[in-house]
Amino acid sequence: MRTARLLLPATFAVLTAAPALAWIPKLDASTAKNVIDAAYRRRDPVPTYLTVDLTVQDGKFRTDGGLKAFDGGDTCVSDWLAAPTAYDRSGSRPVTLTLSGQADQLSFQAAAANDNFKNLTPDDALKDSASRMPDGQLRLDLVVAGLADLKQRAAYTVRLRGPDGKLSAPVKASYVNDWKADSAGRFGGTLVYYFEPTKVGVNANDKVDLLVRTEADSGCAYAVNFDLGQFY
Repeated sequence: MRTARLLLPATFAVLTAAPALAWIPKLDASTAKNVIDAAYRRRDPVPTYLTVDLTVQDGKFRTDGGLKAFDGGDTCVSDWLAAPTAYDRSGSRPVTLTLSGQADQLSFQAAAANDNFKNLTPDDALKDSASRMPDGQLRLDLVVAGLADLKQRAAYTVRLRGPDGKLSAPVKASYVNDWKADSAGRFGGTLVYYFEPTKVGVNANDKVDLLVRTEADSGCAYAVNFDLGQFY
């Protein structure tokens, strides 16, 4: 299970001083070396994930332009911005969405190897890259807040929409073991979804939307845009 990471708060989590970017559906030797060298601090960090932060600050999402209404009209967004924690009325809210692929899984492996005083080589990484995450998959970590009941986690509906408008359902869904209740008894934690975008014609540099419908029976659904050309 993927452990929690520190999410960059204000904008997309794009790091500087990295080579030309594009999502890597199947890890290659050059990318593996860059990721491992970054974990071992032999080079500057490289961006292996992209985060949209939907916490509300001063009436705006912290990632500006990170979310639009897909269904239900613009009032779905304006009501959210006006009362972001009105869970009794609106249901739970997405907090952050983080998209990643095989390179990000390798970054965890490389950091763990370094912490344990082991040397990890690109050849080692390529041998078991598909066991960490199958080729061609994208992972979405969706942090939510305000669920009335843990059973309602299954009521979230998420789809990936490619440039041609075609929708793709996740091939697998799970949860991170980070769910806790707040002082009001509302639950928050991380939902995890895996997609196979290459099977619906999505390319490594495309811009895609993640469509999210929460457990609320409100008619509202949301589109969050990601540029696959901004991370490995």
